[in-house]
Amino acid sequence: MKEHNMPFSDYKTALVTGASSGIGAAVVERLSKEGLQVHALARSADKLADLAARTGCVPHAIDVSDLAGVTRLAQEIEFDVLVNNAGVDRPGSILKADAEGIDLLVDVNLRAVLHLCRLVVPGMAARDRGHVVNISSIAAAYNFGGNSTYHATKAAVSMLSRQLRIDCFGKRVRVTEICPGRVATDIFAHVHGDSEDTYKRFVEGFELPQAEDIANAIAFAIAAPIAVNVGHMEITPTLQVPGGLSTTRPEAPQA
Repeated sequence: MKEHNMPFSDYKTALVTGASSGIGAAVVERLSKEGLQVHALARSADKLADLAARTGCVPHAIDVSDLAGVTRLAQEIEFDVLVNNAGVDRPGSILKADAEGIDLLVDVNLRAVLHLCRLVVPGMAARDRGHVVNISSIAAAYNFGGNSTYHATKAAVSMLSRQLRIDCFGKRVRVTEICPGRVATDIFAHVHGDSEDTYKRFVEGFELPQAEDIANAIAFAIAAPIAVNVGHMEITPTLQVPGGLSTTRPEAPQA
């Protein structure tokens, strides 16, 4: 299946976080098909075992925010491709945020990404070979209601993605930021509770990209000639647009 000029053959190993379902699992499947030894990291040992049986990936039941665990893994294996996919959300404006939610989002969405880059990217630079794929969100670039901490962490990952290119300037380390809008995955059930109502609210009846569509976009970026860096891809449903403008009059003073 490999075409000429495709650097998949230059890469041997990949690490995918948040690998047990959704976009992460689809990326594991696609990169495994391309001949990479894919290391799949997630909390769910059972789901990882199923994924390993299906794809031949190497499962690692580690929480992405377990710094000691990911440090050991990064010291044992040289990764040519790093896909930072793990992410969580606790919707709510800062007016209703709680300390636990803020810490969780910062730990998983940002701190873990920074640490994995710190642990993996220097080796890529030293070998003059590597590709980092950061999955952020359209929330990194656009405002929409009631998700302030999530927006903040994703915007940080967006800026980090640009900075990594500067950090590795002169080396063949490529960085791709993928900014999905709504995708038909389980994330809504994880966030809002695993219920039929959640599926009806966010998925049912909509025409949405599937997880494998995101995986195919990532494969496109990796498969580009080594001289080509696909830096930023925004992938939304055709029938979804971000943005809008709200204006209100001030509330009447309290009597």
